[in-house]
Amino acid sequence: MPGEPRLSTSLSFLAPLQDDIRAVEGMMLAQMEGHHADLRNALDLILKSGGKRIRTSLTLLSGRTFGADPQRLKTLAAAIELLHTATLVHDDLIDGSLLRRGLPTLNSQWSPGATVLTGDFLFARAAVLAADTESIPVIRQFAHVLGVIVNGEITQLFASRCKASRDDYYERIYAKTASLFETSTWSAAVIGGAEAPAVEAMRNYGYQVGMAFQIIDDILDFTSDAAQMGKPVGSDLRQGLVTLPCLYYLEDHTADPDVQPLFQGRCLSDEQLSRVVASIRESHAIERSYQEAERFVHLGLESLRSVPPSPERSALEELADYIVARKL
Repeated sequence: MPGEPRLSTSLSFLAPLQDDIRAVEGMMLAQMEGHHADLRNALDLILKSGGKRIRTSLTLLSGRTFGADPQRLKTLAAAIELLHTATLVHDDLIDGSLLRRGLPTLNSQWSPGATVLTGDFLFARAAVLAADTESIPVIRQFAHVLGVIVNGEITQLFASRCKASRDDYYERIYAKTASLFETSTWSAAVIGGAEAPAVEAMRNYGYQVGMAFQIIDDILDFTSDAAQMGKPVGSDLRQGLVTLPCLYYLEDHTADPDVQPLFQGRCLSDEQLSRVVASIRESHAIERSYQEAERFVHLGLESLRSVPPSPERSALEELADYIVARKL
């Protein structure tokens, strides 16, 4: 496929974090204790379908860079991961997704009402964990980012459907992904007592790699197969979301009759969708999208280099490289 990066997709550099990551997952599960048994079962199901704990790793590494208290740092990581988990529960319901990474989603097994309430409960318990960090700035940021994420979802539902706009796209992926990445790195630096310039450097690093992460997700939506992703190829476009690969394709193929409705803010027919998805997969739009993700990562690494060298900083650099090299 044009433009695929050649970097290693190994996560071996995160091996030193595995005990802490397991502890974070244990803290997340502990939030279900004393509540309805099905809530624990639901979180068990969600954790099994979870990814590689990128946000947890970002939080732990960022805090360790500044010598953050280990318990407060793990509490922060659990709060952020639980918040992310809650957004996945609601996203899967809104999108009608029955699978996530090949495993059944919660909404494929529960009623919409039960699924919404479970997501709400996870939001509430995430807020409790954020409060347990005993950092007013972190609690304030946690509340702020929750509003950013929800506002982004509302905008996506009511204003972004079949809208071909670069500005709209960047605003959407910031709300969806990069806002929580920058919250992870910023909050961890705050917990670690970093000076203001270092806190800002970490915030910018998180923002940049978060933007890159979502762009790669949007590329994989076209380049992966349905079995890998657990959803149809080009599923975002099929739902009316115009992502970066499609935007680049539109720039280079203004005369393609199949994409004309998008220039007018209208959605594509099923026949047009199939042809456009196939065309995007074979176009230079994929390569250009990789280059844009790499540009964001480069900016993030530049910001990170203002932080003193350490094993944790090296791992954050490798994590940034992994983000543009991953296949899933």
